[in-house]
Amino acid sequence: MENDSQLSQEDKREFRRKRRQRNQIAAYLLLLLIIGLVAAGIVCGVRFYTQYRETAAHQELPDESSVIGDMLGSEPPLEVGQETLSSGPETEPQPTPEELFEEMIEERIAEMSLEDKVAGLFWVTPENITGVNTAVQAGDGTREALERYAVGGIIYYSKNIRSKEQLTEMISNTRQFSRYPLLFGVMEEGGSVNNVAEKGLAEKAASAQEIGQSGDPANAYQAGNAIGAYLSELGFDVDFAPVADLADVERSVMQKRAYGADAATVSPFVVNMIQGLESQGITSCLKHFPGMGSTRDDTHKGLTVLDRTAEEFRAEEFAVFQSAIDAGAEIIMVGHAAAPALTGDNTPCSMSEVVVTDILRNELGFQGVIISDEMNMTAISDYYEADDAAIRALRAGCDMILMPDDFELAYNGVLGAVQSGVISEERINDALRRVYRIKLADQMPEA
Repeated sequence: MENDSQLSQEDKREFRRKRRQRNQIAAYLLLLLIIGLVAAGIVCGVRFYTQYRETAAHQELPDESSVIGDMLGSEPPLEVGQETLSSGPETEPQPTPEELFEEMIEERIAEMSLEDKVAGLFWVTPENITGVNTAVQAGDGTREALERYAVGGIIYYSKNIRSKEQLTEMISNTRQFSRYPLLFGVMEEGGSVNNVAEKGLAEKAASAQEIGQSGDPANAYQAGNAIGAYLSELGFDVDFAPVADLADVERSVMQKRAYGADAATVSPFVVNMIQGLESQGITSCLKHFPGMGSTRDDTHKGLTVLDRTAEEFRAEEFAVFQSAIDAGAEIIMVGHAAAPALTGDNTPCSMSEVVVTDILRNELGFQGVIISDEMNMTAISDYYEADDAAIRALRAGCDMILMPDDFELAYNGVLGAVQSGVISEERINDALRRVYRIKLADQMPEA
């Protein structure tokens, strides 16, 4: 019985020992399982975080400064180098003096009636609008004439001049009577064309031929300066000078009125004369485009045809006008001679769109006022009625009509042409803009 009891005890101890071993093994296995699960969790967490970072990097997330700015209700801070913005309201850019000047001109033109606009394109003698034979004073007749016809310019000749006081008063009164700015002009070239000096109001200047023969362009400047000084004192604005024609044929109609026969010689004299006049506040009017010195015939007496080739015109005459344009010429007069080599027929140059617009305006780039020569010359009046001639010149590109043979007929003809659409009102406005740039030049705003 004792042996049986001992065996039983030993069996029990062995059983407990094996059970402890099994429990230890189970504990180890559980621990390993827990460690494995933790490791797997860590790996998954790392992978998830990595994928999240990669996704976030490819998404357009708001800039940190913008978020802060939104939170604060303000603009994001400027980057280095940017100008600091004003906390006040934004200021619009100020117009330039040139822009203000153009606005002033537009306002003046907008206030004008169509009748006044059309009248403003005519440059006339006082007799043209008053009907008197010889005007030597400006009184009620002049006042009434200007009230009816708001012409753009008045030109005087020697017959209108009696004395310095009389001329000064006539110009002053006429200027006051006009509802719009007026340009007062005279033909004072020197030599035989001295409407003011020949009446004893100033010393006569030498002719262009004599000045050219001196060989010194400075003499042309001195002549322009002297002429400009007494014209300015009398109240004039414009001198219909200098002549830019070339006296390039024997006994040329421009022999004494031209500085010479070739462009290289003549150009500096023309430029100096212009600058001399401008030094005294007098605007020059260059004449007679495209150049009529290659003929012996006078357009005052009938039709004149120039036999120059287009190549000759461009090499010689055009070169003189181009130098004057480059020097700032503001008014150019187009002559009535025909130039078949340029136009293809005997149309007077003043009525040719090819000459006035295609060549002078576009090819030579002249942006100032283009005025016709005197429309009462027989080269025009023997072949065209005054209204037809004025309409043709304006359609060709002239901005102003000088001394029509019959002013009222010419004025009414142009007015009717605008009203019927033959000439557009914009064409009239465009011409007036150029004219008013000269009339209001002293009112240019300062920078």
